[in-house]
Amino acid sequence: MATVYNLRFPLMLVAALGCGLVAGVFFAFSTFVMPALARLQSPQGIAAMQSINITAINPLFMTAIFGTAVACIFLAISSLSKWHQPGAAYLLFGSLLYLVGAVLVTGVFNVPLNYELAIAQPDSPEGATLWARYLTDWTLWNHVRTIAAIAAAALFTISLYDRVGK
Repeated sequence: MATVYNLRFPLMLVAALGCGLVAGVFFAFSTFVMPALARLQSPQGIAAMQSINITAINPLFMTAIFGTAVACIFLAISSLSKWHQPGAAYLLFGSLLYLVGAVLVTGVFNVPLNYELAIAQPDSPEGATLWARYLTDWTLWNHVRTIAAIAAAALFTISLYDRVGK
């Protein structure tokens, strides 16, 4: 367990930075990418989002999302074994917020909507109906992901302060 303890600070830093980075991506989508796409006619909006969804699956973005999740898993486990130490609750709740509010929400809500959009015919009436629903539903769940990732980053930052700031 000594090795895990020695890795705790770097994992906390990675988690704080990773959550902040991912929150920034989600924030950008919530505040201007999705509103910009909503201004397009449905065929153009669908085609643009289909392209975004394809290009989002790349090593850098996947490492940011899932590398942060791995750090959160280790920190959650570590926080349970070191519950008596300052900042343990921040680590646990930050980890759970990110894992549930960002990663799980992505897999349960945003990704299935992306799959549905991937097979949509942009010029069809069904595509237009799907696009209207997609804009509302996907963006709502993206707001949840944004808030969860920002809150997790804040909790990890507080935990870092508890560890080194006193």
